[in-house]
Amino acid sequence: MSTKINYENAVADRYSKAAEEREAALCCPVQYRPELLEVIPQEIIDRDYGCGDPSPYVNPGETVLDLGSGGGKLCYIASQVVGPEGKVIGVDCNQEMLDLARRYQSEVAEKIGHGNVEFRCGVIQNLALDLEKFDAKLAEIAETGVQNILERRRIEQIMEDETPMIESDSVDCVVSNCVLNLVRPKDRTQLFQEIYRVLKTGGRAAISDIVSDEDVPIHMQDNPELWSGCISGAWREDEFMAEFERAGFSGLEVVKRESDPWQTVEGIEFRSVTVVAYKGAQGPCLERNQAVIYKGPFKQVIDDDGLVYERGQKMAVCDKTFNTLKQQPYQSSFYPLAPRVEVPLEDAKSFDCTTPMIRSAKQTKGAGYDETSCCDTDSGCC
Repeated sequence: MSTKINYENAVADRYSKAAEEREAALCCPVQYRPELLEVIPQEIIDRDYGCGDPSPYVNPGETVLDLGSGGGKLCYIASQVVGPEGKVIGVDCNQEMLDLARRYQSEVAEKIGHGNVEFRCGVIQNLALDLEKFDAKLAEIAETGVQNILERRRIEQIMEDETPMIESDSVDCVVSNCVLNLVRPKDRTQLFQEIYRVLKTGGRAAISDIVSDEDVPIHMQDNPELWSGCISGAWREDEFMAEFERAGFSGLEVVKRESDPWQTVEGIEFRSVTVVAYKGAQGPCLERNQAVIYKGPFKQVIDDDGLVYERGQKMAVCDKTFNTLKQQPYQSSFYPLAPRVEVPLEDAKSFDCTTPMIRSAKQTKGAGYDETSCCDTDSGCC
């Protein structure tokens, strides 16, 4: 019979040691933009553990949240990308790693000309609770025994509700580098729900992590060395994508997948992937006589809401979908067709998104449209 491990203790112990002395077994070889590494102290680079680089999916001026920020390398890279108008927040629960990251805040800010990075203490599956502030509140509790436990729960709830560490709908891009697989299985649904909660509508998650090509057996999951080493906690590759879908994400794309496995254990291949997923548009489906044409190359495609788009056809869509398909990651695949006469939002009726419908050209152009235009104005015809 297998012995259950304490996942959080296994991870905390290993990463506390890794903050003091580099452990090569914790990371895959990753190529970062060298010019973005020049301002980062060597101690942080030496103590960085990851499997990918989600920073190319960060844009200037954005608010970025790094889950499991460790020594701060990805945060300091993102800081340069977002620029002085942007903001970067790193969240980690390992005090040694947080100390390392915070040690160089002023130095890096001086080198790049702006200070827009801060590090907060928390577990990534509960982004509402700042553990350092929570600890300070607990020091004020006078009760003992059961009353102490109840008071702790009360304070925790108040802090999560009234002063969350990361507010809902406040982040443009969530990034993470080989950390999600360290979260214990019972907390993983909450983890993805939290990522979705903090993102703005239209925001995205860019996650690099280790996945497996087969289910990882229990005896491997119960091995603390394999778990803390980012191996046995890996999602099966298709299940990793399914986690994003279950949380409500859409527009999922595997933007990078290593062809060769990072490690192979008991015949199971473990490799790095980077996934970008979007928090889709919210709100009602309204009819405003809009359409889109799917460019190809496939005969048809189905989106995350189950809507079917036929290649070359003017497919009717609601206002919400129309605006979504004009943005990343869809915009290169569709031609948007706005109606000749715009339907005001206040006059728009409900639109049934459950049944695919081809939009007629006359409906797009409007009733009574009979304009004639010609390239040969002298003869009066084309």
